Amino acid sequence: MGWNAADKSLAARLPEGVLREVSPAYLEEPRGRYHGHAGLIAAPRDVEEVAAVVRACAAANVAIVPRGGGTGLVGGQVMTDGPAPLILSMERMIAIRQVYAEESVMLAESGVTLQQARDAAAEAGRLFPLSLASQGTAQIGGVLSTNAGGVNVLRYGNARAQCLGLEAVLPSGEILHDLKRLRKDNTGYDLRDLLIGAEGTLGIITAASLALAANPAESGVALMVVEDPMAALRLLALAQTRMAGGVSAFELLSGQGLQFLAEHFPQIRQPFAEIPEWQVLIEVGLPAGLQAQDALEGLFMAGMEAGLVSDGVIAQSGQQAADFWGLREHIPLGNRAVGAIASHDISLPLSEIPSFIADARDMLAAQGDMRINCFGHLGDGNLHYNLYPAHGRHRDEYDDQRHHLSRLVHEMVVARGGSFSAEHGVGRLKVDDLARWGDPGRLGAMRAIKQALDPQGIMNPGAVLAL
Repeated sequence: MGWNAADKSLAARLPEGVLREVSPAYLEEPRGRYHGHAGLIAAPRDVEEVAAVVRACAAANVAIVPRGGGTGLVGGQVMTDGPAPLILSMERMIAIRQVYAEESVMLAESGVTLQQARDAAAEAGRLFPLSLASQGTAQIGGVLSTNAGGVNVLRYGNARAQCLGLEAVLPSGEILHDLKRLRKDNTGYDLRDLLIGAEGTLGIITAASLALAANPAESGVALMVVEDPMAALRLLALAQTRMAGGVSAFELLSGQGLQFLAEHFPQIRQPFAEIPEWQVLIEVGLPAGLQAQDALEGLFMAGMEAGLVSDGVIAQSGQQAADFWGLREHIPLGNRAVGAIASHDISLPLSEIPSFIADARDMLAAQGDMRINCFGHLGDGNLHYNLYPAHGRHRDEYDDQRHHLSRLVHEMVVARGGSFSAEHGVGRLKVDDLARWGDPGRLGAMRAIKQALDPQGIMNPGAVLAL
């Protein structure tokens, strides 16, 4: 290996067998915006080896960049400048230590993929409800470090709400043994909540105690055509009233995104002969004795009577339900085929969403000719608000406008009490946004916590907080 003297010195301090060859797979992120560098790659096998690696890096004053599945979209998993860091991969910490079905709890190590956790829960007759498009690759440590959301936040909450306790290694190399299975534990500061969402800047999550849920006895999926986002919002309220707690997901889909799919992936079947301007994808999960089909039919009829719904399709089989979700999950493929000028992961108070969508469209129309694909998790207020070149143009033609357009969108979001980072975290992409719009008191507290726990600044430097 072509190590320099510093790398060789650090390598000699590491546990035997943890080093990996440096390869591009460890230095890239999905959108290709950042290309990282590294001196060493370490893949520990257990928490003791993680602690040994962290202690060695602290002694050598070498930065550590934690890496899970690498699916993050804000550059938190790559370090592009400064002295070459050690990348700490969780790829070998893949044990599901225990499933307590009677407690609805699972103990899983950080390298376990989301899909593996969901499969293990299913084998025990339980549900791990966190669901992402990247769940076959995304790892438990990563989704907790970014407090990921997904499609079921409406019912089950973000990753934070599904974690009872953590095992972690702090920047000093000390192991935090807090892998509890308790729902109630009021014994001082909640370090679990501090590490969740910290994006590896305060420590390394090595294992988690995850809360499982009961599988709904009845489930159903439907697509319903609505006039506009306001009608979608009113339909959501109607669904929640009629099915109290039974709505698992409520996704807003714009016609523009489905047009992209029709253009570039015509083999994907569209449920409506003419693509509607707006539609919603609804999934419900109900207890025994209630029929999901009847509930969705009742919602459709009530929506029609209220003037909220003009058309709809209720899945008649598991395969058709999977096809409806497949349509939603393929939208990012259509987006990538077109090529975004700028993408935004935002959240808003629900009542602000319709006016934001209308006002942002008008504001952007004055900035030039472009297309907007607005879609996402309407139930929890999280929208993916993405800008695309006009027909016949390429996104590179908008390079000089990209940062300006994003700033305009984020300004509108923040002015409405929203967030410019809903579920992907801050990473390195949004560090300047946080510095610009973050509450000064909150930012000051964050810096104080960072300084207290990581005085050397070796934990994922440059992520979340500006250096």
